[in-house]
Amino acid sequence: MLNQLLLNGLIAGSIYSLVALGFALIYQTVRFFHFAHGAVYTFGAYFAYLFFIQLGLDRWLAFPLACLATMLLGGALELGIYKPMRTRKATDLTLLIASLGLYILLQNVISMVWGDDTKTMRTGEVVEGHEFFGARITDIQITIIFASLGLITLITLIMTQMRFGKTLRALANDPELARLSGVNSDRYILYAFAIGSFLAAVAAIMISFDTDMTPTMGFNALVMGVIAVIVGGINSLPGAALGGLFIGLAQNLGVYWLPSKWQDTIAFAILILFLLFRPYGILGKKPQKVQV
Repeated sequence: MLNQLLLNGLIAGSIYSLVALGFALIYQTVRFFHFAHGAVYTFGAYFAYLFFIQLGLDRWLAFPLACLATMLLGGALELGIYKPMRTRKATDLTLLIASLGLYILLQNVISMVWGDDTKTMRTGEVVEGHEFFGARITDIQITIIFASLGLITLITLIMTQMRFGKTLRALANDPELARLSGVNSDRYILYAFAIGSFLAAVAAIMISFDTDMTPTMGFNALVMGVIAVIVGGINSLPGAALGGLFIGLAQNLGVYWLPSKWQDTIAFAILILFLLFRPYGILGKKPQKVQV
């Protein structure tokens, strides 16, 4: 049983890591919590349902199209809502409230278009998973783990080794200095929204094959993603990914001693402990006091 819980935690943590990584990438460039990211995540799954089930496209075409549509949605939120608000000198609190409103609006759009019932993209026969040290794992769960690991590695390499990533990090560290150095901040913020939305879409599509989809599926993913970002280190992209894995494992291992309904409570208890004793997170850096 313990091996199965470890495997379940790794699968859940892989999804949380992708959501948290995208959320952290956007946060670091705009410095407010983009709560509409949860609705963008949900749209990723429903775009896949549209192309794959409703339009009958091949999955190798449907899923890239769904990811592209989700990236365009994330970009549209930045260009159509957030950028004009920043131009008008909106405060971070105003942007935060706007993101909450967008989340509710987009979730209701999904309900109106696709309905509130549970949808599925699984079209084949249900087959027994592979045995792994006494635990069971399905093909889609294997895909979740390796796709998450691959994307996290890719984003980390881009952010640390490529000029694009270094520019994005410079914008996150000191926006004003980056602008004075000639960086087009609006363009790179748009890139951050597109990449973050892509990661959310991949996570949503994969989990939808494993557990189906509903219009409210983005709320839990968003909450766990935010907790993972804070636990891992809000200014650290690797920390966000590590935080997601940590929360996923903690939730599922906790079921060994507690009922499964306590999973969310475990995540929030960990969040409170980190806020009390290590508020800068696992990989976050403790703020240094400057003496004059």
